[in-house]
Amino acid sequence: MLAVRNFGAANPQLVYADKSITAAARGRNAISIGNSALKAAVRLWFLVAAIGQSLLVLHIVSFYGRSAMTADWAHWNTFLSRGIVPGDQIGNFALAMHLSVAAVITTGGPLQLIPQIRTRWPIFHRWTGRVYLLTAVLGSLSALYLLWIRKAGTGGVVQRFGITFDACLIIICAAMALRYALAHKFDVHRRWAIRLFLVVSGSWFFRVGLFFWLTVNHGPVGFDPKTFQGPFLDFLSFAESLVPLGVFELYLRAQRTGLVAARLAMAVGLLVLTGAMSIGIVGVTKLFFTI
Repeated sequence: MLAVRNFGAANPQLVYADKSITAAARGRNAISIGNSALKAAVRLWFLVAAIGQSLLVLHIVSFYGRSAMTADWAHWNTFLSRGIVPGDQIGNFALAMHLSVAAVITTGGPLQLIPQIRTRWPIFHRWTGRVYLLTAVLGSLSALYLLWIRKAGTGGVVQRFGITFDACLIIICAAMALRYALAHKFDVHRRWAIRLFLVVSGSWFFRVGLFFWLTVNHGPVGFDPKTFQGPFLDFLSFAESLVPLGVFELYLRAQRTGLVAARLAMAVGLLVLTGAMSIGIVGVTKLFFTI
């Protein structure tokens, strides 16, 4: 044992190499922990979002679909400020198309982002992707018609511009996702597809954000619930698209930097956002299924 200790002492390069190997191993472990934490946070966020959006689809089908099957069109006005209007065939058609499209894209969005589906069933992924792109654009155009021509919806001018902004982002992201898919630049395509999913989910984020706000404040703060106007709703009408896009860009940057601290910070941030989103989902689901 003495000879071994003396040999190591007489060869400082071996001691330095051993320390370097240990430091490198620790670095790899830290990177692995950072990667695992970020992946787990992303998967949890996606799972909660998919569940929340599935509940929205269930609401659309059970409430609007069932009312349509029984021709109880007046029932639509429970949630809509300007639902089915007698004599307004174009407006009524636009509304029905918008609701139908909402159910399709809310169902198809999460399916597009599941890597196992993309890998095992590429043909299914491509065709559902084409349907998703088409319905996303149709939903945006019908929303713009309902908003500006039919004068549907509540809220002030700022909220209308916020919805218009989100509709324009949907069309832009759909065009970019299609462009890079046709160019076979699939890494870039996936990033634009995720951006499309986020902005398509804008109205859902608005509802979730609103009910999170109502829950934590124990009631309406920053807006008038009767007129549905106020600074908070003006902020939320733009935040519904800009906040998710901003978080996604931070996620991409955390991935690119390779810094463990950045990935862990991003993971913690996603967990916080997932918790807030869960609170909002519970609130809006209670509304959907108690009326």
